[in-house]
Amino acid sequence: MNKNRKWWKEAVVYQIYPRSFKDSNNDGIGDLNGITEKLDYLKNLGIDVIWLSPIYQSPNDDNGYDISNYYSIMEEFGTMDDFNNLLEKIHKKNMKLIMDLVINHTSDEHPWFKESSKSKNNKYSDYYIWRDPVDGEPPNNWESRFSGSAWTYCESRGQYYLHLFSKKQPDLNWKNEKVKTDIFKMVDWWLNKGIDGFRMDVINFIAKEQGLPDSKRPDSPEKWSSLPKSHKILNELKNEVISKYDVMTVGETPFVTPEDGHKYVNENRNELDMIFHFEHVNLDNYDGKNFLKFKDIQSKWYKVQEQGGWLSQYFANHDQPRPISKFFNDEEYREESAQLIAMMLLTLPGTPYIYQGEEIGMINVGFNSIEEYNDIRTINKYYDMLNKNLAEEDFFDKLKEKSRDNARTPMQWSDQTHAGFTNGEPWLKVNSNYKIINVKRSINNPNSVCNFYKELIYFRKNNKDLIYSDYKDLLKKDKEVYYFKRSSNKNVYYIILNFTGNLIDLRKKKIKLDLNKLELCNYNNYDCKKLQPYEARLYISKT
Repeated sequence: MNKNRKWWKEAVVYQIYPRSFKDSNNDGIGDLNGITEKLDYLKNLGIDVIWLSPIYQSPNDDNGYDISNYYSIMEEFGTMDDFNNLLEKIHKKNMKLIMDLVINHTSDEHPWFKESSKSKNNKYSDYYIWRDPVDGEPPNNWESRFSGSAWTYCESRGQYYLHLFSKKQPDLNWKNEKVKTDIFKMVDWWLNKGIDGFRMDVINFIAKEQGLPDSKRPDSPEKWSSLPKSHKILNELKNEVISKYDVMTVGETPFVTPEDGHKYVNENRNELDMIFHFEHVNLDNYDGKNFLKFKDIQSKWYKVQEQGGWLSQYFANHDQPRPISKFFNDEEYREESAQLIAMMLLTLPGTPYIYQGEEIGMINVGFNSIEEYNDIRTINKYYDMLNKNLAEEDFFDKLKEKSRDNARTPMQWSDQTHAGFTNGEPWLKVNSNYKIINVKRSINNPNSVCNFYKELIYFRKNNKDLIYSDYKDLLKKDKEVYYFKRSSNKNVYYIILNFTGNLIDLRKKKIKLDLNKLELCNYNNYDCKKLQPYEARLYISKT
């Protein structure tokens, strides 16, 4: 296993979705000064690295993932002075800051695209992917990840441009060396400013197959996901820019397999430090609550770490419904479910990523009409279904479960109006459960989700051999219990998790724990012989 010590392997990362974190000026939108206000909270939680979702200038077609100026701050979030102040204060508290790097596409309002769309003969004409119509139709059958064709016609050029996402997010042409030069220059500018790394958005999409042929299916990724050229670009970015700084990189890589994932993170290849794969969080799309499959995914991906790479661990982010609602019990056993997730997150191999609100057990929102949603993907799918003449009741509830807005509702700080997020009108409706689920209430309860996270983070920081320990699933075929161990030269850690709402007799599972020391449990009245619903335990023994 890869046991070379790095600060980013030992870190606990906290993702902030700035629009929804804390509003300091009461315009209803979270901002940089609001984040600065809450740094003591994050430090007290035990956070080492803060990851900010995009804060660059953007027309906000996709909430900041459509960037119109890489060198400016979105006015709604503040100014560059506000950012500099935030960065300085983060560093003074011995924390680090990583930013989102969105370089598969820009906004159609970026100056590069404005110029590119004017003609076929100007400095920026080849910065994006343009193709002539074929019999008056788009040049191939590719579909956008946000519904509909991946091509939009531009009258001024008489051509189509490619956008794997919204039509306001044209894909950059990475075959153009000038694009690479300008992007590398921008990356160096931010690193020189003092940030501590990047999370790279859909970074495995940046290369497209030569000739842009039709896909087997319009929504199939085989023509634009993890092609060899993407590895070459990342290797060049690492060698020419990133290697000059002591920073971390993590790539978002949808559709990636462990075999290809290993190429991205193998230390000898100089591409990325970690990636986010999607197999475990997408289980509900194809296999429901199949925890056998979940365990198999963990073991399969652990081989990446055994073979010289490093893993990330996450269950929530700005694109995923809340995991308690998706996989566990968000009603009777909400807190126990949240604490079970915390135990997995902070004891499985890899660097853990906590998403805002996860540490207090926030759950899905369940809006009642499409007018309450903001997410472009949710809204597009809704109208696609209506256009197919499906009755709303046939798909709306399912759409609610999947909406990215479940993760984007404002952070619930207190039981005050709008959950203490703002004194104005929030940009997105606050979850109605904020009087019960909020930071203030959680901090003041010693048995809360938040305090369980703090205990686990403290334990992880004080037992660094756990971070570099080997991993083994001890009960591979069991559908109810996840029982695994982490082994080092110093200690053996045993983690036992009840994935069900039922009592589990440990004797029937042939699990013997008599000689081990119980370090952490999410129940005060635990029973040595039985696991209670969604119970999570951590034992330790000396080797």
